[in-house]
Amino acid sequence: MFGDAEAYERFMGRWSSKLAPLLVDFAGLADSGKMLDVGSGTGALAFAIARMKAHCQVLGIDPSAEYIGYAGSKNPVPQRVKFEVGDAQQLRFSQAEFANSLSLLVFNFIPDRRKALLEVMRVTRAGGAVSAAVWDYPEKMRMLRVFWDAAAEVDPAARAADEAHMPLCRAGQLEELWKAVGLEQVVARPLEITMGFTSFQDFWEPFLLGQGPAGAFVTKVEGERRQALRNEVKRRLGLASENAPFSLAARAWAVRGIVPGR
Repeated sequence: MFGDAEAYERFMGRWSSKLAPLLVDFAGLADSGKMLDVGSGTGALAFAIARMKAHCQVLGIDPSAEYIGYAGSKNPVPQRVKFEVGDAQQLRFSQAEFANSLSLLVFNFIPDRRKALLEVMRVTRAGGAVSAAVWDYPEKMRMLRVFWDAAAEVDPAARAADEAHMPLCRAGQLEELWKAVGLEQVVARPLEITMGFTSFQDFWEPFLLGQGPAGAFVTKVEGERRQALRNEVKRRLGLASENAPFSLAARAWAVRGIVPGR
């Protein structure tokens, strides 16, 4: 029923669940109030807010009806967390409806990021914070960095699909956008986590599910070329054994800005 959402959970959900509490802490939320989760996906950030801020109400929006359905099916606190299909570039909410707004690993995928941020500002009250985080694809999201470097070694054409080319993923870029739309007291910082894997197969199998740019690339690589890619990824990880557990670090860039008085 939730094929793509379940595949996303296997590929990126465990990373999102680890990163979400760090963004909640960085956002400096009060313990109560109505919060907007922009691009809520499978629910990691909304659930982290509800868990860490016991009196908050959270509304998560996402353009994917499947993701919204999946998040709703996993919702541990339906009395405080709701999900609905929505587009960040055209929000249905009234001005200043939310105390704070947050977005986890989404803004770089929005086609018109400036328009979306202006919409999020509009629905957030004056004095409230708008916060977001995006992976550091070029350098320190090591799972994806290892993958794309290996892909380019096997097929130089892979460089065109490398997520290092995505917007807002380099130091200072989120901060620049937040300032450009008029958010005040803008603060940026890295958020860092470490993910453990039980084996190389635990690491590699989610890439075969077609999720994100990396998964989409793997689906187009077949036979000996896919095996060569797998071998190069393993080589770059420096694993002595396929069955040995290992860990990888990941960094995301986070930003927070305050909505000015109107």
